[in-house]
Amino acid sequence: MQVRPLRDRILVKRIEEEEKKVGGIIIPDTAKEKPLQCEVIAVGTGKVADDGKVTPLEVKKGDHVLIGKYSGTEVKVDDKEYTIIREDEVLAVIEK
Repeated sequence: MQVRPLRDRILVKRIEEEEKKVGGIIIPDTAKEKPLQCEVIAVGTGKVADDGKVTPLEVKKGDHVLIGKYSGTEVKVDDKEYTIIREDEVLAVIEK
């Protein structure tokens, strides 16, 4: 199944950080924080202004971005977890 976000929405996949074991203590999945770094999977067409003009989004497919901890809506597609957010919820684009 393919998902195409509408207008100024972006489909992202959270990038899991490497698991670190400090002093042999393993943190359970339920206690871990959500990762803030995401990969952009798909983008919408752009934001529509009041006069009908479409402003294209600044992020593109393949970009790595930072989002807020509780941003967006969690969705599951083909047993994979994604988050749909608005472009306004993107805090920064990570440039390599």
